[in-house]
Amino acid sequence: MVFDLDLIKKLYKEMPGKIAAARKLLGKPLTFSEKILYSHLTRPAGKPHNRGKDYVDFAPDRVAMQDATAQMALLQFMTAGRSKVAVPSTVHCDHLIQAKVGAKKDLQLAIETNREVYDFLSSISDKYGIGFWKPGAGIIHQVVLENYAFPGGMMIGTDSHTPNAGGLGMVAIGVGGADAVDVMAGLPWELKMPKLIGVKLTGKMSGWTSCKDVILWVAGQLTVKGGTGAIVEYFGDGADSMSATGKGTVCNMGAEIGATCSLFAYDEKMSAYLKATGREEVAALADGIREHLRPDAEVYADPVKYYDQVLELDLTALEPYVNGPFTPDLATPISKMAAAVKENGWPEKLEVALIGSCTNSSYEDISRSASIVKDAMSKGLKTVSEFTITPGSELVRYTIERDGFIKEFEDAGGIVLANACGPCIGQWARHIDDPNRKNTIITSFNRNFAKRNDGNASTHAFVASPEIVTALAMAGSITFNPLRDKLKNEKGQEVMLKEPTGFELPPKGFDVKDAGYQAPAEDGSSIKVVVSPESQRLQLLTAFPPWEGYDLQGLQLLIKARGKCTTDHISMAGPWLKFRGHLDNISNNMLIGALNYFNDKTDSVKNQLTGEYGPVPATARAYKAANVGSVVVGDENYGEGSSREHAAMEPRHLGVRAILVRSFARIHETNLKKQGMLALTFANREDYDKVQEDDNIDINGLTSFTAGVPLTVDLNHKDGTVDAITVNHTYNEQQIEWFKAGGALNVIRSEFAK
Repeated sequence: MVFDLDLIKKLYKEMPGKIAAARKLLGKPLTFSEKILYSHLTRPAGKPHNRGKDYVDFAPDRVAMQDATAQMALLQFMTAGRSKVAVPSTVHCDHLIQAKVGAKKDLQLAIETNREVYDFLSSISDKYGIGFWKPGAGIIHQVVLENYAFPGGMMIGTDSHTPNAGGLGMVAIGVGGADAVDVMAGLPWELKMPKLIGVKLTGKMSGWTSCKDVILWVAGQLTVKGGTGAIVEYFGDGADSMSATGKGTVCNMGAEIGATCSLFAYDEKMSAYLKATGREEVAALADGIREHLRPDAEVYADPVKYYDQVLELDLTALEPYVNGPFTPDLATPISKMAAAVKENGWPEKLEVALIGSCTNSSYEDISRSASIVKDAMSKGLKTVSEFTITPGSELVRYTIERDGFIKEFEDAGGIVLANACGPCIGQWARHIDDPNRKNTIITSFNRNFAKRNDGNASTHAFVASPEIVTALAMAGSITFNPLRDKLKNEKGQEVMLKEPTGFELPPKGFDVKDAGYQAPAEDGSSIKVVVSPESQRLQLLTAFPPWEGYDLQGLQLLIKARGKCTTDHISMAGPWLKFRGHLDNISNNMLIGALNYFNDKTDSVKNQLTGEYGPVPATARAYKAANVGSVVVGDENYGEGSSREHAAMEPRHLGVRAILVRSFARIHETNLKKQGMLALTFANREDYDKVQEDDNIDINGLTSFTAGVPLTVDLNHKDGTVDAITVNHTYNEQQIEWFKAGGALNVIRSEFAK
């Protein structure tokens, strides 16, 4: 089945003319990113848009939502006054399935446990014309790649790894639910024109090296914030040699460097993947405008002139990497891993090895890992570590079962989990004797923050390719290097694993009985979406109040967070996922993972009304009950990680008026603005040190709140002294209106009420 064919035909028909106009406007050859961006403007540009400075309105082609974020996004959309979504949109049920014992039992338990939520998502999708992918159908990003992604398109998705679709040449950007509401309501979508980072790939990979190692290397070069505000565009002969799904892996994990998205140019590998997934017509259309789906020739010839930053990587010389623990940008070549383990005192024993997820669950990934397992079994080896396999979609799962790979994994001691996120997002009932014991796991996933996978702060999580993860599962040690080390088999013989082999696409083609798709009703006007007032899982939303019209005085410091504070720290996943549709209930996890600067404890802050220490959410509720606003202070790259807008909605719900930090991650800053919050940064980053535990805080300048003009903050200390500091913001005039109205959704409601 080919989705959105008429949309693609229309876009491709108009694209050459729009690109020619953009080339004339900019007066230079264009990168592929610029071609897509300028052909998706809501209105023709009158002047070049300055990268990294100008806010620009775009018209994305589609919206994708996963079940955990779709709940809040659709609860907001219900209030927007639309009868149907304005662009093709889908919901994918992948986050709420917990990994416990195996695929069938876990899926059935999830359907029973989450029936209320699934029924809500199914009915609201039916009502508003949204495609619905049932539990078990697969992970959002893999399903999108198989069905919806197309070269030259633009998509937004309510998950930070939406950029996975860049593997098929699509500008696909992770956003919060409020941004999705804008696009589904037919309104322009605003984004600061991204900077461009070019990555020139030469040579060709071989042996144990895989596409995953490209992004592991890039993460080590750029760090978790090096891609912030930029599109990372890969090009060169090396890029063209990589499979489409391998390209998707690289783009997927670009979220770990903070990139707006990542992108590869259209080539034969993409064409082959489109055809293999039943989209021959899309491939033919793309072939017809191929020159417009790649950077101009001059860009290839002299990339430094056209990108803001350029990296170069020779794939021939690239070796496998292992990144971590606790951060995805700590990159170590496999040849240096044993020394790094010894030097840092990381636990050497590998307890669990996990492959799959939205990042690495393609047929190519699975077939290459299966080849390692088959070779190991033939040499008298089995897995030493616990070993799990998570297929990315039912299409992949059904095909790899047909081709015998699942049996090979199970014969070696592996456990095949449901087609869902599972351990990647903390939906994992891990079997461990002592959760406080230092231990090591390795995954082929994307993130490895503390507590991310199993909720245990002592777990040292590393990230590598599926091939390396599989090999290490056979060794049971994080120090094993399959490129040079041998293993002892059951007979005591020393054997060496063969280099992995596999297939980019299944030789016998893909196959599936039921992909799990539910088309929406032709007319959803009579469908009722019911949310019980007694529900503990779902809660209808009420509008946040507008700004009072004066400067904010007498705010209390809620918490000063020390160090890394990701959206996992602000609004944890795992067991809290069940409350993603109930704002009040999930607000009980607000900032419980953040480290308090003043006592180095989590979920323990001083209540300035009582002088007692207690949980962060309870303290915020106490301030709110006393009609006292509060402020959260944070460090660098605050809000890094998942796109979950709950990390912005919870503080808003509990009376936090401003988040003041050294710097923000892109998506989180936007989410705060959308919810009517003040997202502020220290003009002098050292002013972070001036914030004291008992501070009473004033925010001045709001009555003349203007784009580009800083505000001032008074830190009124307990001893009677005051530190007056300057704080910056990136609000434009429209975003200031969001603040004044109490949130962007209030503006949308008022527009549709006219």
